[in-house]
Amino acid sequence: MADSLKSDVPSEKYVSDVHLVLPGVVDDSLCSCSYTYYHYLCDGVDDRGWGCGYRTLQTLCSWVCRHPQLGPSLKKNYVPSIVEIQKALVSMQDKPESFIGSRQWIGSFEVSLCLDYFYEVPGKVIHVNSGSEISGVLPELHQHFQVVGAPIMMGGETDNSSKGIVGVRLEPPALLIVDPHCCEKDPDATSLQLSGFVKWLPIADLHLNSFYNLCLPKPSLS
Repeated sequence: MADSLKSDVPSEKYVSDVHLVLPGVVDDSLCSCSYTYYHYLCDGVDDRGWGCGYRTLQTLCSWVCRHPQLGPSLKKNYVPSIVEIQKALVSMQDKPESFIGSRQWIGSFEVSLCLDYFYEVPGKVIHVNSGSEISGVLPELHQHFQVVGAPIMMGGETDNSSKGIVGVRLEPPALLIVDPHCCEKDPDATSLQLSGFVKWLPIADLHLNSFYNLCLPKPSLS
């Protein structure tokens, strides 16, 4: 099955910076630089139902590759395919050999491992016990976008659909979400907004009975 997970579509054909069409955006609360939006089926791989973590990781990887202070000096200056991500996790002994070619999902911890493996960029994982506690880390997320500017990976328990966070709003508290669950072949930013895959998500709408893990890329920009 591994061959069916290979990407043969160059990332240049994908849409970028899909949040810019949304109202209520404040510059200092957004990701800096530019990123590519990865989503279900975008490279011909049918990953519906299990690939959201990989797609969010690929979106984070695209930001790293396109950052002017990082891209030229990267260990690997490209966005890995799903099967390359799986091989990396096996190489790091985080997963068994049978993981390659499987449809097993990944979460924020695996995302942090892969950012370090492919780019030598550490990822800080923040754990919160429930959706109601996200408000307590909003100031840290806001500072992250001001200082680092990288998109954030967010995964949960009962809310087990991976999401990308590309901005925050302190009042009223909300997360700017880039959701990888879109199955359209060639979506644009406007259609993604209309279908709810790019949106402001109020903190009150998060699952109260679910823990959440967030992975914040922490590259050295000095």
